Amino acid sequence: MATSQVETVTTGVDKAKLGAALLLVVGALVAFYLLAKQGSLVQWAALLVGLGVAVVVFLTAEPGKQLLAFGRDSWREVKKVVWPTRKEAIQMTAYVFAFVVVMALFLWVTDKTIEWLFYDLILGWRK
Repeated sequence: MATSQVETVTTGVDKAKLGAALLLVVGALVAFYLLAKQGSLVQWAALLVGLGVAVVVFLTAEPGKQLLAFGRDSWREVKKVVWPTRKEAIQMTAYVFAFVVVMALFLWVTDKTIEWLFYDLILGWRK
């Protein structure tokens, strides 16, 4: 049995980019709270700009590129899905509801039968 190992190479530049992205997120949060006296518009602008720059820096690193590639592949797979028509969806929903009703009735009848069997016939508690 042969096992293949996938080795991920992370360069120092990628680590630096991830560190910078993390620092930008922290800096954006700190700026948000430090700029409280400047008004909410300045606060939110600093937060959104900082987070936006952090996202851009993250997406230029290898993990960010892999995340984007995964997203593209996922979207491509979603496009291949054959979605049911409205009529098919309504029919399948009706089948599920009918099955639930039949199972509920079956379980109720089974429960009442076992209750009658134990309490009335075997134990005689309901006389």
